Amino acid sequence: MGELVLRNVAKTYGEGPQVIQGIDLHIPDGQFTVFVGPSGCGKSTMLRMIAGLESVSGGDILIDGVRVNELQPADRGISMVFQSYALYPHMTVAENMGFSLKLSGKSKQEVREAVERAAGILQINHLLERKPRALSGGQRQRVAIGRAIVRKPRVFLFDEPLSNLDAALRVQMRIELAKLHRELGTTMIYVTHDQVEAMTLGEKIVVFNKGNIEQIGAPLDLYDRPANRFVGGFIGSPQMNMLPAVLVSQGETQTVVTLAGGSGSIVLPGCPARSITSKLTLGVRAEHLGIGAPGEGLPARVELVEHLGDVSILHAHLDGVGQAISLKLDKKDAQLPVGARIDVKVASSSVTLFDANGIAVAFEHSEAAARVQAVV
Repeated sequence: MGELVLRNVAKTYGEGPQVIQGIDLHIPDGQFTVFVGPSGCGKSTMLRMIAGLESVSGGDILIDGVRVNELQPADRGISMVFQSYALYPHMTVAENMGFSLKLSGKSKQEVREAVERAAGILQINHLLERKPRALSGGQRQRVAIGRAIVRKPRVFLFDEPLSNLDAALRVQMRIELAKLHRELGTTMIYVTHDQVEAMTLGEKIVVFNKGNIEQIGAPLDLYDRPANRFVGGFIGSPQMNMLPAVLVSQGETQTVVTLAGGSGSIVLPGCPARSITSKLTLGVRAEHLGIGAPGEGLPARVELVEHLGDVSILHAHLDGVGQAISLKLDKKDAQLPVGARIDVKVASSSVTLFDANGIAVAFEHSEAAARVQAVV
């Protein structure tokens, strides 16, 4: 078992500000949960509090129903993998992996069996007699993970473990970690500032900002239905385009907004489920923008095209709005020179509308609204 419950958990350093603002969170047994957010948002502090490496200023941390606030890290049933590998250079891989078991008084036979079992899971049996200096970065990280596995913890904690690896190795290690979770079925909590890692690894993602939780959900739920502007702008690459807009009208079947500067109107199917003011933000993903026929979209000027192989990211500047936007296009549609004039069309059914406070606006859809087509 490895159920984790946080109840109104807070953290304050001395007389300074509260860096964790009273967090409530439930992580069920066996779930792979990712804490993600910008630097300084509190995600690593929260992880260290769960591990027992930071004291708790308020609230309760429970693992399998037991309050662990005052328990030592070794008594919490957790294992932690850090950003730095922290391997003993004078020990072999096998000695590094089995060191904690040796300290706890396990017999040589028990230590050897645990190390061999973990090495088999990570496919590093052939490295057991090597010293850390003879290993690559990815191999060292596998050893660090193996050292955690041998303890058979109830909860694995990962604090940005792939940050020191190159891009290709990070992709490979993400695959390995996902496979490891499927094989072990143990609760895992993974901290990263990289939203790509969060999207590819997490069954559930917890988005942190300034010591608070902004949203919790499955990766695609957060991507398609962000709760607010912060989540919409943080999750996804390239970032969601945020365009200032003004409410023109709303009815039973459609809502009409115009972009600031009056460069074009956009018809959204449905009616807002709550009252909104005229000052809004239109959030739209790069893949939900395209190039329309002349005069049938928002006029813009191409500023840069990034060719990524199968797709291209086109960066443009909207006339009137004075706003930079990004479009994700098929490579054949992005063969445009810098300075070219284009008309940007918007898939209005895929737009997210945020109110003046940055909160996403839910829409009520009638059958008639469903038939409304995008008009730019």
